[in-house]
Amino acid sequence: MKLILYLFLLNFFVLKSFGGEYNFSKITELNSPWGSSFINEDELIITEKSGQIKIINISNGNTEIVKHNLNFTESGQGGLLDILYKDNQVWISYTEDRGNWKTSTSIATATLNKKNLDFKNIFQANPPIDSGYHFGSRLAIKDNYLFASAGERGGGMIAQDPTKHPGSIIRIHLDGSIPKDNPYNDGKPDWLPEIYQIGVRNPQGLTYSSFDGKIYASNHGARGGDWFGEIKKGENYGWKILGWGGKNYSGIPIGPKWKPGFTKAIQYWVPSIATSAITIYKGKEFEEWNGHALITSLKDQSLRKLIFNDLESVQEEIIFQSKIGRIRDIQVHPDDGKIFFLSENSLWLMEKN
Repeated sequence: MKLILYLFLLNFFVLKSFGGEYNFSKITELNSPWGSSFINEDELIITEKSGQIKIINISNGNTEIVKHNLNFTESGQGGLLDILYKDNQVWISYTEDRGNWKTSTSIATATLNKKNLDFKNIFQANPPIDSGYHFGSRLAIKDNYLFASAGERGGGMIAQDPTKHPGSIIRIHLDGSIPKDNPYNDGKPDWLPEIYQIGVRNPQGLTYSSFDGKIYASNHGARGGDWFGEIKKGENYGWKILGWGGKNYSGIPIGPKWKPGFTKAIQYWVPSIATSAITIYKGKEFEEWNGHALITSLKDQSLRKLIFNDLESVQEEIIFQSKIGRIRDIQVHPDDGKIFFLSENSLWLMEKN
């Protein structure tokens, strides 16, 4: 009995913060989890970078491994990445083995089957590149559109080349077909048909807001220059012309924080906090947060809340820091609004005390 009580206390704690007291409880241990999505009120489907897809019961931590047919490779920062569920369909972004040591950020879809997912590719970021860096990659759905972020793979100025996918935000239909009103067919004929916006570096946060109908992203800078901002059709966030306030790892400045002609982010972080997944909160548990952005981070190990309805006066609050480790993903329960996090090796629940 003493051992059971000890293990419970080890995996449960109360955090006092400016906004109140929050309970944290560890649901289960995982191996480098990356993405997650609710498939019903009781179960999350999650990816582990090393290649496993799991379905986890959030009430008791029971875990089922789902077989799949993805041609993936765990390469540096790559592996199985984000996963998203809607209407009995699953979409996944992953590092695809393209042969000759080259890989791409790719997207596949499958009908939900809890035993075996038979995925079919609907997008590949071209060209494939021999690099283990900056795959992105998050997914978000708005209406019949699938948005995805494709990192620039460490290629810097490739993000300014709209004839190549790395370093861009992708918009396709849910079946992989190309929307007729994408920029390539609306004033930018030199852009690849799938590209919606260019000039990003390593965007590991992407979400849809039902409050204003917009898509938002977060992006890693280099030594500083992380940002949170709106995704805008046909525009350019400026990497690597702009440095967003950061510097190269050598210490040499990259470029200005922002200049006219480029998309201006809503919030910047210098020094870098290593922004990860984001969401625009909507729920009951923290109803006072409805419409606010929640930003997770890796290096900073924090959850930050942004009130950004007035872009001239964005308010930021650190909800917690250095409590559950590096935070890779965030999900809000579709019914009660409690918040679930993927850390480097665990699934956590956060609720009010």
